[in-house]
Order: sequence, then structure tokens, then C-alpha cells
Amino acid sequence: MIHILEIMSILETERLILRPLAGTDFDDYAAMLADPEVVDGLAEPVGTSPDDAWRSLATFIGHREIRGFSHWAVVERSTGRFAGRAGPWRPHGFPGLGVGWCLAREHWGKGYATEAARAAVAYCFSDLDVDEVISVIVPGNARSIAVAERIGHRHLRDTEYRGKTVHIYGQQRG
Repeated sequence: MIHILEIMSILETERLILRPLAGTDFDDYAAMLADPEVVDGLAEPVGTSPDDAWRSLATFIGHREIRGFSHWAVVERSTGRFAGRAGPWRPHGFPGLGVGWCLAREHWGKGYATEAARAAVAYCFSDLDVDEVISVIVPGNARSIAVAERIGHRHLRDTEYRGKTVHIYGQQRG
């Protein structure tokens, strides 16, 4: 069951707290993005240095200021540990309102990406009142394709985004 709390844009799921990303997340965020295997699966180009992580984190926080929504920090309810980021996303030039996710490798395989993405899709349909939600996935990222399919997305098309071909998965309000 998903509980959406209006206070400070925090969402809670069975095992996760999705709260706004903050500057205090930088060390955990940089550690997550220092892993080349994590970065290789991202549709948004980002490097693995602390400077790259800083710019990426600032982009998500800035997106929230501009659009009113962005990825949240994914935090384990049981431990309070930062596990990654997930949420709605639509930067300039993006092919639709997207839901994305990125988890530190030690949190892969726990179902957190699916749990966070489901909450984000529900948020998009209820709070952002959209009719379609997409996810942009790099070809070959089998883990993200599996998450997309588990949350009800289906492959819609392929397109060019930032100089590379990507898969667009998505679903309609239903």
C-alpha cells in the first residue's frame, strides 16, 4: 500500500521513505555514482567523479525548484540509510513526464526500485494529474526494463535522446 503524505513532498511505502534530495545526501550520492556499473545504466549522462555527482545532485534539486517535483532520496525505513534516488523527472528536451530510479549497488535485488517507481507513478497520476508516464531506458539495461515491466510499463518506442538511442517504456492512466 502506498501512502502519499503532502507534508514536504514525502512519500512512504512499505519499506521506503521517499523524501526530497538535499545537500546532506552528497556523500552517499557521490558514493553511489562512483560505481561505473551504476552510471552505465543511466539515460542521463553523468561521470563517476565527485564533481560529476555534485552537478547531478544539484540538477535534481534545481529541477524541483523549477518544476515543483523531482527525484526523491530513497531511504530505507528500517535503517534510515540512503539507498538511491527515484521519482518524476522532465528536464528540458525530455520526451515526456518520466519516472526514473537509480540505486546504489548494495541495494540492488531488494525490490526497492520497483517499490519506489510504483509510488512515483502513483504520484504522477494523482498529484501531477498526467495521462501518461514514461521511463527512458538505455538498451541493454535488463534490470531497469524488468522494473519498468513490473510497474506496468510496456515498450512504446525507441527514440534518440542526448545523442543515443533509448527505449521509451510507459503507461497510460488507468
